[in-house]
Amino acid sequence: MQAIATPAVSYNPLSSFVDVLKSEFLKLRSVRSTLWTLLAAVVFNVGLGAAVGAFVPSHLSDSDKNDLDAIRLSLGGMHLSQIAVGVLGVLVITSEYSTGMIRATFSAVPQRRVVLAAKTAIFAATALVVGIVSCFGAYFAYEAALSDSSMSSSLSDTGVLRALIGGGFYLAVLGLLGLGLGLVIRASAGAIAALFGLLFVPGILIDLLPSSWKDTVGPYLPLDAGSQIFIASARGQSTLGPWGGFGVFSLYAVVALVVGFALINRRDA
Repeated sequence: MQAIATPAVSYNPLSSFVDVLKSEFLKLRSVRSTLWTLLAAVVFNVGLGAAVGAFVPSHLSDSDKNDLDAIRLSLGGMHLSQIAVGVLGVLVITSEYSTGMIRATFSAVPQRRVVLAAKTAIFAATALVVGIVSCFGAYFAYEAALSDSSMSSSLSDTGVLRALIGGGFYLAVLGLLGLGLGLVIRASAGAIAALFGLLFVPGILIDLLPSSWKDTVGPYLPLDAGSQIFIASARGQSTLGPWGGFGVFSLYAVVALVVGFALINRRDA
């Protein structure tokens, strides 16, 4: 009896990666915490932007108004929205480890780094879109609620568009830093503590150093470097400048992600 030849099934890496992207997007949007954390980021940005515009100008002197960066003031909600996005970045990966879903994911797609690349891309795109939308929303809410027209600005003013778009990039990279730390630590509490310890503790410790050391090291700290991208006025920028500071901040996220990707095949799921 002649055997019937089985037709070979062609493997398309691009098509396979698109399928993994779809799967990761479905997982991200189906988790309830995703909606709530992203909504919190938008509400913090827009709500505080409106509140700052309505109440802060009346408490400022004329000299204070001249010295302040109005765009950074309108983005005052970033101090809270960064927490929401950072936590989400950690939970995107650690929640799968805590529930054991990561084993099912790696069983379906044995190429672990392909899964992580898809997860990283989906999260980065989502955080970037939400970040940019929330920053523009904060700016327009600030302008609409502004009680002093002398502190108003226009999108055509120097540095304004870059600061608003840069705010979205800052939030996306911060979330990726959280994702990278989550990959390395694989525990939600530990990764969240490491993320915000890295952001806030160095700034506290550096105040104990001599001023010469502070001026030298300070611009390279994660929070100081990253925040340069959403400062519109040159008066508030460090020696690194907006793109130099953002580049340094991005390196922190790149290092965390590279270590996480390097470890993923060396440890059990």
